[in-house]
Amino acid sequence: MQFKDIIGQEDLKRHLVRSIDQGRISHAQLFTGAAGQGSLAMAVAYFQYLCCRHRHNGDSCGECPDCRQIASLAHPDLHLVFPVNKQGKKSGEAMLSDEFLPIFRTLYEECGGYCSPQVWYERLDLGKTLKGMISAREADEIIRKLSFKSFEADYKAMLIWLPETMNEEAANKILKILEEPWEKTLFLLVSEQPTRLLPTILSRTQEVSVGRIEKEVLADVAMREGVTDPMQARNMARLSDGNLLELRHLIAGESSQQRKENFDLFCALMRLSYNDKHLELITWAEEVAALSREQQRSLLRDAARLLRESFMLHAGLGEISYLWGEELAFCAKFAPFVGIENIEPLIAQIETAQAQINQNGNSTIVFTHFALAVSKMIKHL
Repeated sequence: MQFKDIIGQEDLKRHLVRSIDQGRISHAQLFTGAAGQGSLAMAVAYFQYLCCRHRHNGDSCGECPDCRQIASLAHPDLHLVFPVNKQGKKSGEAMLSDEFLPIFRTLYEECGGYCSPQVWYERLDLGKTLKGMISAREADEIIRKLSFKSFEADYKAMLIWLPETMNEEAANKILKILEEPWEKTLFLLVSEQPTRLLPTILSRTQEVSVGRIEKEVLADVAMREGVTDPMQARNMARLSDGNLLELRHLIAGESSQQRKENFDLFCALMRLSYNDKHLELITWAEEVAALSREQQRSLLRDAARLLRESFMLHAGLGEISYLWGEELAFCAKFAPFVGIENIEPLIAQIETAQAQINQNGNSTIVFTHFALAVSKMIKHL
């Protein structure tokens, strides 16, 4: 993965290149940002530039053995850790990333480095009940692997994708080595939800924020990928909110299946809440409780987004809305029910539910309380 392969983010690329050229290489870096913003691809490109022996013009050469191996995630000095699990796992059996490495490499190549957690979990076929995680046993493997000398490059790196899926035991195990690693050893953490990381992890890393991709850049991508009308390309770029994956969904004329399911559940919750259908709300909560943890988190994130967008419409700021299609049609009608009096309490309920789900709270209890609490706040304002 070369820097030139990453869409947009030119200022950040220059910053990372300059830091390596000047020898300012932090041993523990936290790349934050959504998958569609290129956080994983940026971390890989950073390590490739660091290891390339023929880098020039602000990028790795892409041709030397180090570049080729890193680009395919097959370099012996680039160790990979990511959340894993599988159906039919035996009690007490520890899942390690190495077992799933061929699958991850294939997906990374297919996605061009822009891999979303949901697509990864679908590839693992985890179903509705299992979730991906990084175990304490994996943390032991991290320490063991990094204790060896580098094989080919000057540096060796441990790239941890979605470190927020580590349990507390795993996170605590790597604290010491994260703070004082062996010489020329790098930690590259790539997180979509850094607020879920332990404060002790955050304090030991230097954040590299991979922000939203510029609208002008995404409009150009849309034109290259088949959109012929410049106005439509700019519209899609605005609606995608700086996210390449979302832009590609729009170009394909579709939104993700998960987003559609989340939207349907959100609409059902709001309609039931307005009509005070308490028994039906309990049924709604039971339906959501049957989803996987990752799907529940996704639903809550989309609910917060739709509530905020409805509030913007209520406030007369529709020209900067990021809604389109059926989402826009529903929220335009729903906007009178979301105003300054209830937007903050509604978002607070979502944040509480998110925290409880992250702590493995009982899903039925969490979403029953959530649905009934929301129903009390939805009224015509």
